[in-house]
Amino acid sequence: MTGSEPLSIEEEYSMQQSWRNDEDKCTFIILAKDKDASEQDIYDDSKMIGDVNFYLNNHYEPHEAELEVMIAEDGFSGKGIATEVLRLMMHYAVNDVGVTDFVVRIKDTNAASIHIFESKFGFEETERSSAFNEVTLRRKVTDDFKSDLQKWTAGSTRVTYKVVI
Repeated sequence: MTGSEPLSIEEEYSMQQSWRNDEDKCTFIILAKDKDASEQDIYDDSKMIGDVNFYLNNHYEPHEAELEVMIAEDGFSGKGIATEVLRLMMHYAVNDVGVTDFVVRIKDTNAASIHIFESKFGFEETERSSAFNEVTLRRKVTDDFKSDLQKWTAGSTRVTYKVVI
């Protein structure tokens, strides 16, 4: 949905492992599982359908996170999955990392992704690059937005990180 390229599950896990101790990056792999599967089945029988990431790479704005989300598997886009994982990731970034601003860079032809960030999360366009064919959207974390994130993620459960490689 943003500007990243699809990777194999092995590449995703390898990237996640290399980023595990990097304070400037966070990635969560998005898995699809059978609704009746146990927690252990998440690791054993799930299909990777994408990932969601944020990067703290603006040294002038250390609390600004650049978000990326990708739903790479056919049949899973357009089902609200990107919206849900973005809610979870932004909640984590704000409450656990102290992020105060979000930025996304999206291919200017990706109307669906632009729509999600603008309509679901209140991001606003701040620049357009014809050289890179992308649009930049930003969102400041306000008290109202924190409250929305809290409501949106109220039914979620945090599980302990498990290395699966």
